[in-house]
Amino acid sequence: MRLDFTVQALLLAALFTPAMPLSAEPLPLLLAETEHGQADVALYLVSEKLDGVRAFWDGQVLRTRNGNVINTPTWFIENFPTLALDGELWIGRGQFERLSGTVRRQVPDDNEWRQVRYRVFELPQAPGTFRQRAQVMRTLVAGAGVPWLQAVEQFEMSNRKALELKLGEILKLGGEGLMLHRADALYTTGRSDVLLKMKLWHDAEATVIGHQPGKGKFAGMLGALRVRSTDGVEFMLGTGLSEAERRNPPPIGTVITFRYRELTSRGRPKFASFYRVREI
Repeated sequence: MRLDFTVQALLLAALFTPAMPLSAEPLPLLLAETEHGQADVALYLVSEKLDGVRAFWDGQVLRTRNGNVINTPTWFIENFPTLALDGELWIGRGQFERLSGTVRRQVPDDNEWRQVRYRVFELPQAPGTFRQRAQVMRTLVAGAGVPWLQAVEQFEMSNRKALELKLGEILKLGGEGLMLHRADALYTTGRSDVLLKMKLWHDAEATVIGHQPGKGKFAGMLGALRVRSTDGVEFMLGTGLSEAERRNPPPIGTVITFRYRELTSRGRPKFASFYRVREI
């Protein structure tokens, strides 16, 4: 692959800036806003939104977004680059539960980890625009020669119709949606509109603050969770829960992810349903 002078310089800067080990605390990562039709599509690079486990490579170990070490087999990470990487542990579309079980094990199972890929979508310590960083990512991954270390493919979309067609294609294949990253953006952290997520359903997080007893067929079980969103809005979640979750509901204080169609004028989620307990 032929690299222009700027990308060569960025690659060298990345390679000679080793990542620093971090403590077990929430990491300062880039988080996405929701795409509501506001984006000038031509300004963004677009990729598939992966339903996996967010994982930050600090140069020595993989960590969750909360800073907890992910116990991997030694062979899985031994040839990773020494600079910081941000990405997603992933098995395939619709395989989140299987992946979650693999990642949560205190003693990693080699056979299970043989199915896992680390899909890289950002270089947290690298300079340059995202377009340039994406090229550096491809170069680094190719140079590492690790089959399960992969750069997330980025697409150019000329207009919104092309973007919507791409979304439909991904959804038809069982995917979650799309991610849009401003091609000219320097690296930043926190929630920012330089990164947008586009899905038919939106998702958000809330904290469990109460349990509503069930009635009828749910008698003796959980009827609904009372939750408080990150915006301070309180509401009930009574759909999306399995029978096992109703018999053994998430404890008060647990952070969960819920899905919804849209927000009311008062900021309450419409057609909200429980999705899952937030990953570690």
